[in-house]
Amino acid sequence: MTLYDSLRTVANASGEDAVDWDAAASAAKGVTEPGSVELDAEERAGYASDVVAAREGIRDATGLSFDLPATLEVQSRHHWIDANVATFRELLAPVAGATGPLPNVARRVNTATMAGLLAFAARHVLGQFDPLLLAPGEAPGLYFVRPNVVETAELLDVPYPRFRRWIAFHEVVHAAEFGAAPWLAGELEARIEGALEALVAGHVDREAVESLDAAMTAVEGYAEFAMDQAFGGEYADVRATVEARRRARSPVDVVLSRLLGLESKRRQYERGRAFFEALSRDGGTDAPARVWSRVEHLPTQVELDRPDRWLARLDR
Repeated sequence: MTLYDSLRTVANASGEDAVDWDAAASAAKGVTEPGSVELDAEERAGYASDVVAAREGIRDATGLSFDLPATLEVQSRHHWIDANVATFRELLAPVAGATGPLPNVARRVNTATMAGLLAFAARHVLGQFDPLLLAPGEAPGLYFVRPNVVETAELLDVPYPRFRRWIAFHEVVHAAEFGAAPWLAGELEARIEGALEALVAGHVDREAVESLDAAMTAVEGYAEFAMDQAFGGEYADVRATVEARRRARSPVDVVLSRLLGLESKRRQYERGRAFFEALSRDGGTDAPARVWSRVEHLPTQVELDRPDRWLARLDR
């Protein structure tokens, strides 16, 4: 499919929802090279070995008890788009009918916007562990977008196997969080739904948005903190290189990252990691894992910036 074909697909968007999801997926794939997922036996074994090493390293570093997801999938960019269209569609279901007074025009604009965001994300996502918004009975899995991992390793001048293992550790930490806290997926879904319900009603519920951001900051920040603990400084050069790349992006990339929430995620990484570092320093090495023992232990916005208040609340 050419760029022209993608534009025609968007122009012909139809249906009753605010987004024609089939058209968005087709258009996104039309402007995105899928990339190769042809793995030889050594590379396939490398992914499996990375994940197992991450499980052992994260268990030892955090003390969390968890199992690996049954599914380990190495994807192309097109695979990622197809998989995540279903997630976005479910996520935005509360606003599915919000097309306004000019539904056909709104649908085409929304479909074009979603196609662009999907295409951008498909070229940037490296790995994913997503236990949210799954179909009933579906188990979460670990996913790696191989073309992006290969190209980013080359861009950063980091050996591919080394960079691949670093990504595996990041995604396995998320598996550890959700495995150790079986209530976490439901809690995040509830907070997402609360924020979206307010939008459908025509206003922004700042309390709901801040509650969701606090939870996601804990999730993302813990991943960064736990990786540092597991690696013990061994991958400090990779982290420094990745963080430098996050800061040195084009204005267009910055705008699209904000639309996708990636700018917010970067702040969550940094703020959350500082919170857990403070807990470990001031509350002992067992303090960070206590966040995942009960839903009431998730930090508030205030506590993220004042870890001493979180420690005081739990010690009361």
